Amino acid sequence: MTAASHSATLGTPRRRRLKFGTVLETGAAWLLALLWLLPLIYAFWSAFHPSEYATRFDLMAPLTLDNFREAWSQAPFARYYLNTFMMVTSILIVQFILCTLAAYAFARFEFRGRDFAFALVLVQLMIMPEVLIVENYRTMSQLGLVDTITGIGLPYMASAFGIFLLRQTFKTIPKELEDAARVEGCGPLQILWKVYVPLAKPTYVAYGLVSVSYHWNNFLWPLVITNSQTTRPLTVGLAIFSAPESGVDWPIITAGTLLAVAPLLIAFLLFQRQFVQSFMHAGIK
Repeated sequence: MTAASHSATLGTPRRRRLKFGTVLETGAAWLLALLWLLPLIYAFWSAFHPSEYATRFDLMAPLTLDNFREAWSQAPFARYYLNTFMMVTSILIVQFILCTLAAYAFARFEFRGRDFAFALVLVQLMIMPEVLIVENYRTMSQLGLVDTITGIGLPYMASAFGIFLLRQTFKTIPKELEDAARVEGCGPLQILWKVYVPLAKPTYVAYGLVSVSYHWNNFLWPLVITNSQTTRPLTVGLAIFSAPESGVDWPIITAGTLLAVAPLLIAFLLFQRQFVQSFMHAGIK
Protein backbone atom coordinates (compact mmCIF):
# COMPACT_ATOMS: atom_id res chain seq x y z
CA MET A 1 0.00 0.00 0.00
CA THR A 2 1.43 3.35 -1.03
CA ALA A 3 1.69 6.32 1.35
CA ALA A 4 -0.97 8.24 -0.59
CA SER A 5 -3.52 5.43 -0.43
CA HIS A 6 -2.79 4.86 3.26
CA SER A 7 -3.35 8.55 4.00
CA ALA A 8 -6.61 8.53 2.02
CA THR A 9 -7.81 5.45 3.93
CA LEU A 10 -7.12 7.15 7.28
CA GLY A 11 -8.69 10.41 6.12
CA THR A 12 -12.00 8.88 5.02
CA PRO A 13 -13.39 8.15 8.55
CA ARG A 14 -12.32 11.62 9.66
CA ARG A 15 -14.13 13.23 6.72
CA ARG A 16 -17.20 11.15 7.50
CA ARG A 17 -17.15 12.29 11.14
CA LEU A 18 -16.78 15.91 10.08
CA LYS A 19 -19.64 15.57 7.62
CA PHE A 20 -21.83 13.90 10.22
CA GLY A 21 -21.01 16.65 12.72
CA THR A 22 -21.93 19.31 10.16
CA VAL A 23 -25.23 17.61 9.37
CA LEU A 24 -26.00 17.26 13.07
CA GLU A 25 -25.27 20.94 13.77
CA THR A 26 -27.37 22.05 10.81
CA GLY A 27 -30.28 19.85 11.87
CA ALA A 28 -30.10 21.12 15.45
CA ALA A 29 -30.05 24.72 14.22
CA TRP A 30 -33.14 24.17 12.05
CA LEU A 31 -34.91 22.43 14.94
CA LEU A 32 -34.23 25.31 17.31
CA ALA A 33 -35.31 27.82 14.67
CA LEU A 34 -38.57 25.92 14.16
CA LEU A 35 -39.24 25.77 17.92
CA TRP A 36 -38.59 29.52 18.13
CA LEU A 37 -40.91 30.23 15.20
CA LEU A 38 -43.81 28.01 16.29
CA PRO A 39 -45.47 30.60 18.57
CA LEU A 40 -45.14 33.25 15.87
CA ILE A 41 -46.53 30.90 13.23
CA TYR A 42 -49.50 30.09 15.46
CA ALA A 43 -50.07 33.80 16.12
CA PHE A 44 -50.21 34.51 12.38
CA TRP A 45 -52.51 31.55 11.75
CA SER A 46 -54.92 32.41 14.54
CA ALA A 47 -54.97 36.15 13.85
CA PHE A 48 -55.87 35.79 10.17
CA HIS A 49 -58.57 33.11 10.60
CA PRO A 50 -61.98 32.92 12.30
CA SER A 51 -62.11 31.71 15.89
CA GLU A 52 -63.35 28.22 14.94
CA TYR A 53 -60.03 27.63 13.14
CA ALA A 54 -57.82 28.92 15.98
CA THR A 55 -56.90 25.38 17.07
CA ARG A 56 -57.68 23.54 13.84
CA PHE A 57 -55.33 23.57 10.85
CA ASP A 58 -57.18 23.63 7.55
CA LEU A 59 -55.62 24.85 4.32
CA MET A 60 -59.07 25.77 3.03
CA ALA A 61 -59.89 27.93 6.07
CA PRO A 62 -61.05 31.43 5.06
CA LEU A 63 -58.82 34.42 5.75
CA THR A 64 -60.15 37.43 7.63
CA LEU A 65 -59.02 40.79 9.03
CA ASP A 66 -61.92 41.01 11.48
CA ASN A 67 -59.69 39.99 14.38
CA PHE A 68 -57.44 43.00 13.81
CA ARG A 69 -60.40 45.37 13.53
CA GLU A 70 -61.89 43.96 16.73
CA ALA A 71 -58.59 44.19 18.61
CA TRP A 72 -58.04 47.77 17.43
CA SER A 73 -61.54 48.76 18.57
CA GLN A 74 -61.24 47.11 22.00
CA ALA A 75 -58.03 48.83 23.09
CA PRO A 76 -56.48 52.26 22.36
CA PHE A 77 -53.58 50.89 20.35
CA ALA A 78 -52.96 54.24 18.68
CA ARG A 79 -52.29 55.77 22.10
CA TYR A 80 -50.14 52.80 23.10
CA TYR A 81 -48.07 53.20 19.92
CA LEU A 82 -47.57 56.90 20.61
CA ASN A 83 -46.56 56.28 24.22
CA THR A 84 -44.12 53.55 23.23
CA PHE A 85 -42.59 55.65 20.46
CA MET A 86 -42.14 58.64 22.77
CA MET A 87 -40.64 56.47 25.50
CA VAL A 88 -38.21 54.60 23.24
CA THR A 89 -37.13 57.74 21.36
CA SER A 90 -36.53 59.84 24.46
CA ILE A 91 -34.55 57.06 26.15
CA LEU A 92 -32.39 56.47 23.07
CA ILE A 93 -31.60 60.17 22.49
CA VAL A 94 -30.56 60.78 26.10
CA GLN A 95 -28.59 57.51 26.17
CA PHE A 96 -26.64 58.52 23.09
CA ILE A 97 -25.73 61.89 24.64
CA LEU A 98 -24.83 60.65 28.13
CA CYS A 99 -23.07 57.48 26.99
CA THR A 100 -21.04 59.34 24.37
CA LEU A 101 -19.79 61.97 26.84
CA ALA A 102 -19.04 59.41 29.56
CA ALA A 103 -17.32 56.99 27.18
CA TYR A 104 -15.20 59.79 25.70
CA ALA A 105 -14.09 60.85 29.18
CA PHE A 106 -13.21 57.30 30.21
CA ALA A 107 -11.39 56.58 26.94
CA ARG A 108 -9.31 59.73 26.37
CA PHE A 109 -9.05 61.81 29.55
CA GLU A 110 -6.82 61.25 32.57
CA PHE A 111 -8.41 62.23 35.89
CA ARG A 112 -8.23 61.07 39.47
CA GLY A 113 -10.47 58.13 40.21
CA ARG A 114 -11.14 57.31 36.55
CA ASP A 115 -10.52 53.58 36.90
CA PHE A 116 -12.59 53.38 40.09
CA ALA A 117 -15.47 55.26 38.47
CA PHE A 118 -15.36 52.97 35.44
CA ALA A 119 -15.34 49.95 37.76
CA LEU A 120 -18.55 51.26 39.32
CA VAL A 121 -20.04 51.47 35.83
CA LEU A 122 -19.11 47.85 35.22
CA VAL A 123 -20.68 46.85 38.55
CA GLN A 124 -23.95 48.29 37.27
CA LEU A 125 -23.87 45.72 34.47
CA MET A 126 -24.17 42.97 37.09
CA ILE A 127 -27.28 44.43 38.75
CA MET A 128 -30.60 43.43 37.25
CA PRO A 129 -32.98 46.39 36.81
CA GLU A 130 -35.73 44.47 38.60
CA VAL A 131 -33.71 44.61 41.85
CA LEU A 132 -34.05 48.40 41.91
CA ILE A 133 -37.77 48.63 41.16
CA VAL A 134 -38.81 49.60 44.70
CA GLU A 135 -36.09 52.24 45.05
CA ASN A 136 -36.74 53.58 41.56
CA TYR A 137 -40.46 53.85 42.29
CA ARG A 138 -39.74 55.73 45.51
CA THR A 139 -37.47 58.14 43.63
CA MET A 140 -39.99 58.71 40.84
CA SER A 141 -42.70 59.34 43.45
CA GLN A 142 -40.55 61.96 45.18
CA LEU A 143 -39.91 63.64 41.82
CA GLY A 144 -43.62 63.56 40.93
CA LEU A 145 -42.99 61.43 37.84
CA VAL A 146 -45.26 58.47 38.58
CA ASP A 147 -47.54 57.67 35.62
CA THR A 148 -45.47 59.72 33.16
CA ILE A 149 -43.43 58.87 30.09
CA THR A 150 -40.41 60.52 31.72
CA GLY A 151 -40.85 58.32 34.79
CA ILE A 152 -40.73 55.19 32.62
CA GLY A 153 -37.54 56.19 30.85
CA LEU A 154 -35.53 58.06 33.48
CA PRO A 155 -34.00 55.01 35.25
CA TYR A 156 -32.64 53.73 31.91
CA MET A 157 -31.20 56.94 30.47
CA ALA A 158 -27.68 56.33 31.83
CA SER A 159 -26.73 52.95 30.39
CA ALA A 160 -23.67 51.14 31.73
CA PHE A 161 -23.69 48.85 28.71
CA GLY A 162 -23.72 51.83 26.33
CA ILE A 163 -20.85 53.52 28.19
CA PHE A 164 -18.78 50.35 28.15
CA LEU A 165 -19.46 49.61 24.49
CA LEU A 166 -18.65 53.13 23.28
CA ARG A 167 -15.57 53.38 25.49
CA GLN A 168 -14.15 50.20 23.96
CA THR A 169 -14.88 51.57 20.49
CA PHE A 170 -13.32 54.97 21.20
CA LYS A 171 -10.15 53.31 22.54
CA THR A 172 -9.64 51.55 19.18
CA ILE A 173 -9.63 54.86 17.27
CA PRO A 174 -6.01 55.94 16.51
CA LYS A 175 -4.76 58.75 18.73
CA GLU A 176 -3.13 60.32 15.67
CA LEU A 177 -6.54 61.33 14.30
CA GLU A 178 -7.25 63.25 17.50
CA ASP A 179 -3.83 64.91 17.34
CA ALA A 180 -4.43 65.94 13.73
CA ALA A 181 -7.81 67.44 14.63
CA ARG A 182 -6.22 69.32 17.54
CA VAL A 183 -3.59 70.75 15.17
CA GLU A 184 -6.46 72.04 13.00
CA GLY A 185 -7.76 73.95 16.01
CA CYS A 186 -10.54 71.63 17.18
CA GLY A 187 -11.50 71.57 20.83
CA PRO A 188 -12.43 68.45 22.82
CA LEU A 189 -16.13 68.52 21.88
CA GLN A 190 -15.31 69.23 18.22
CA ILE A 191 -12.91 66.29 18.21
CA LEU A 192 -15.61 64.11 19.70
CA TRP A 193 -18.20 65.22 17.15
CA LYS A 194 -15.98 65.21 14.04
CA VAL A 195 -13.65 62.28 14.75
CA TYR A 196 -15.01 59.82 17.30
CA VAL A 197 -18.74 59.88 16.60
CA PRO A 198 -18.49 59.30 12.81
CA LEU A 199 -15.99 56.45 13.24
CA ALA A 200 -18.20 54.80 15.86
CA LYS A 201 -21.33 54.83 13.69
CA PRO A 202 -21.65 50.99 13.49
CA THR A 203 -21.49 50.83 17.29
CA TYR A 204 -24.19 53.49 17.61
CA VAL A 205 -26.44 51.58 15.21
CA ALA A 206 -25.88 48.27 17.00
CA TYR A 207 -26.45 49.78 20.43
CA GLY A 208 -29.51 51.64 19.19
CA LEU A 209 -31.03 48.38 17.97
CA VAL A 210 -30.42 46.71 21.33
CA SER A 211 -31.86 49.67 23.24
CA VAL A 212 -34.96 50.05 21.08
CA SER A 213 -35.80 46.33 21.12
CA TYR A 214 -35.28 46.08 24.88
CA HIS A 215 -37.38 49.09 25.84
CA TRP A 216 -40.06 48.35 23.24
CA ASN A 217 -40.55 44.96 24.91
CA ASN A 218 -39.93 46.05 28.51
CA PHE A 219 -42.89 45.14 30.70
CA LEU A 220 -42.33 45.00 34.46
CA TRP A 221 -41.15 48.56 35.17
CA PRO A 222 -43.77 50.24 32.90
CA LEU A 223 -46.42 48.07 34.58
CA VAL A 224 -45.35 49.31 38.02
CA ILE A 225 -44.94 53.00 37.18
CA THR A 226 -48.02 53.58 34.97
CA ASN A 227 -51.64 53.80 36.06
CA SER A 228 -53.57 55.10 33.05
CA GLN A 229 -54.01 54.61 29.31
CA THR A 230 -52.39 57.99 28.63
CA THR A 231 -48.96 56.63 29.62
CA ARG A 232 -49.11 52.85 29.16
CA PRO A 233 -46.82 51.42 26.46
CA LEU A 234 -47.79 48.57 24.16
CA THR A 235 -46.55 45.77 26.41
CA VAL A 236 -48.63 46.86 29.40
CA GLY A 237 -51.65 47.71 27.26
CA LEU A 238 -51.49 44.31 25.58
CA ALA A 239 -51.28 42.52 28.94
CA ILE A 240 -54.38 44.32 30.18
CA PHE A 241 -56.12 43.77 26.85
CA SER A 242 -55.53 39.99 27.06
CA ALA A 243 -56.40 39.66 30.76
CA PRO A 244 -58.72 36.68 31.52
CA GLU A 245 -61.24 39.04 33.15
CA SER A 246 -62.01 40.51 29.74
CA GLY A 247 -62.56 37.08 28.19
CA VAL A 248 -60.08 34.89 26.29
CA ASP A 249 -60.55 35.06 22.54
CA TRP A 250 -57.32 33.75 21.07
CA PRO A 251 -57.72 35.11 17.54
CA ILE A 252 -58.26 38.63 18.88
CA ILE A 253 -55.45 38.28 21.42
CA THR A 254 -53.01 37.06 18.78
CA ALA A 255 -54.10 39.88 16.48
CA GLY A 256 -53.30 42.35 19.27
CA THR A 257 -49.97 40.65 19.80
CA LEU A 258 -49.08 41.03 16.13
CA LEU A 259 -50.06 44.69 16.29
CA ALA A 260 -47.62 45.12 19.18
CA VAL A 261 -44.66 43.34 17.57
CA ALA A 262 -45.31 44.43 13.97
CA PRO A 263 -43.03 47.55 13.92
CA LEU A 264 -39.97 45.67 15.18
CA LEU A 265 -40.71 42.63 13.02
CA ILE A 266 -41.15 44.68 9.85
CA ALA A 267 -38.02 46.73 10.59
CA PHE A 268 -35.97 43.57 11.05
CA LEU A 269 -37.27 41.96 7.86
CA LEU A 270 -36.54 45.11 5.83
CA PHE A 271 -33.12 45.90 7.30
CA GLN A 272 -31.80 42.54 8.50
CA ARG A 273 -28.62 42.84 6.44
CA GLN A 274 -27.84 46.25 7.94
CA PHE A 275 -28.61 44.86 11.41
CA VAL A 276 -26.15 41.98 11.05
CA GLN A 277 -23.43 44.19 9.55
CA SER A 278 -23.78 46.71 12.39
CA PHE A 279 -23.40 44.00 15.03
CA MET A 280 -20.40 42.53 13.25
CA HIS A 281 -18.65 45.89 12.94
CA ALA A 282 -19.45 46.78 16.54
CA GLY A 283 -18.04 43.50 17.80
CA ILE A 284 -21.20 42.43 19.68
CA LYS A 285 -21.30 38.65 19.97
